[in-house]
Amino acid sequence: MGKHGKKYLEAKAKVDQETLYAPKEALKLVKETSFTNFDATIEVHMRMGLDPRQADQQLRDVVVLPNGLGKTVSVLVFAQGEDAAVAKKAGADHIADDDEWMKKIQDGFTDFDVAISTPNMMGKAGKLGRVLGPRGLMPNPKAGTVVPADDLPRAINEAKAGRVEFRLDKTANIHVPIGKASFSTEKLVENLATLMSAIKKARPPAAKGSYVKKVTLTSTMGPGIKVDPFQALSMEIS
Repeated sequence: MGKHGKKYLEAKAKVDQETLYAPKEALKLVKETSFTNFDATIEVHMRMGLDPRQADQQLRDVVVLPNGLGKTVSVLVFAQGEDAAVAKKAGADHIADDDEWMKKIQDGFTDFDVAISTPNMMGKAGKLGRVLGPRGLMPNPKAGTVVPADDLPRAINEAKAGRVEFRLDKTANIHVPIGKASFSTEKLVENLATLMSAIKKARPPAAKGSYVKKVTLTSTMGPGIKVDPFQALSMEIS
């Protein structure tokens, strides 16, 4: 075992694999067991009691985390003319407004975290599905990333503030970042509570039985910490 092995085992020794921790305890522990020499990302992994093959049991929504994600979010906006000027003024990092840009993205440029589009540019953005789709960057009305020009400033600000999308994957799991290991436990608690409240609200009507089956917290390369799903779902947003 290399250096990582030893640190990982030391971190893992602090975690009781049999315990379902209360959310706040788990967040304290996830901070303590983060051993990377960079500021690790804290993620929540949820195993859902949903069948991803059923159209009426899909789960996809967005939430703005009150304390952000601790990183600078780069935003690309598909917009033209006056709309492009609005987007630029609102702080967009890139404006994709012509065929040259479309080709650049088609050729693999994805150096941005969020893509937003005005409705009249969706025809062009939609053709880039092969590049944007797999990376979760395709603008989508449901995810609040296809917006009319007068709504661009709000959408751009939200994206920069810590707006995250969560969606059910093919294995009935959801993976969401909720901040950095350097965040205070309180900030992580607020972000987790806000996320859990959004997950609760987004429950598909067709969901049967237990909705959130397992909740695990991890830091980059750190061990998994199991959270009591019932307590996680009943967290109050302060």
